[in-house]
Amino acid sequence: MVMEKEAVTIRFPSELMRQAKRLKSGKESFNELVVEAVEREVRRRKALEAHETIQRLRENIKQRTGVHPDPLPLLRQLREGDEELE
Repeated sequence: MVMEKEAVTIRFPSELMRQAKRLKSGKESFNELVVEAVEREVRRRKALEAHETIQRLRENIKQRTGVHPDPLPLLRQLREGDEELE
């Protein structure tokens, strides 16, 4: 898939530029370094947003239905074939 590219001007703090230039690998362009960093940050922020959404949904469900009992004892009873279930 060919991605359309757009040119932008970014002003970096001088020290950050020095550090970034030192860290990039030999054949890697500064542009590639920045693009990869921005892609990582976008993924991180999307993941954080998804996590916050899940937490919000969990809290809404908990408020609506209350805390559910631990299912493990019942599952163990079912696995072991106990006739008397609580």
